Amino acid sequence: MKKEAYNFEFEVYDSIESLPEKDAWLLGQAREVTQHAYAPYSHFQVGAVARLDNGEIVTGSNQENASFPLGLCAERVLLATAASIYPKVPIETIAISYHNDNGESDHPISPCGICRQSLLEYESRVNHPIRLVLGGMEGKVYVIDKAAMLLPLSFTSEDLKS
Repeated sequence: MKKEAYNFEFEVYDSIESLPEKDAWLLGQAREVTQHAYAPYSHFQVGAVARLDNGEIVTGSNQENASFPLGLCAERVLLATAASIYPKVPIETIAISYHNDNGESDHPISPCGICRQSLLEYESRVNHPIRLVLGGMEGKVYVIDKAAMLLPLSFTSEDLKS
């Protein structure tokens, strides 16, 4: 028997003010995009904003549905929009923020499992890592070099090959 470990490093900033200018702008936009979320059930609005390699900006927000759990997370809305409007254009960075009507919005949150899988698939499809900037409406901010780091031992298209 042998034990193995999975760890990764990420950057932690005290606030949006300490981020590099491009990342601060993107996170600021993600905070604003939370206002476009349709979240009447969870009252948890999420906004995502991406800067593509061609310089274009794409946004997404979560869209809930009375038939829970049928809904779309902000990250998947963003990925589908980017892939539809700019097929095969890599995403450089995605900033994700949230506003929680039922509590604090003062720390970074991480994408859910299905969003992690979708981010990994997008990275694989365009053969380019996606940087993530994660933060709430205030407080610390995490910067992760590539989304794939959030999904160790992932299931990929390679697993489908015989």
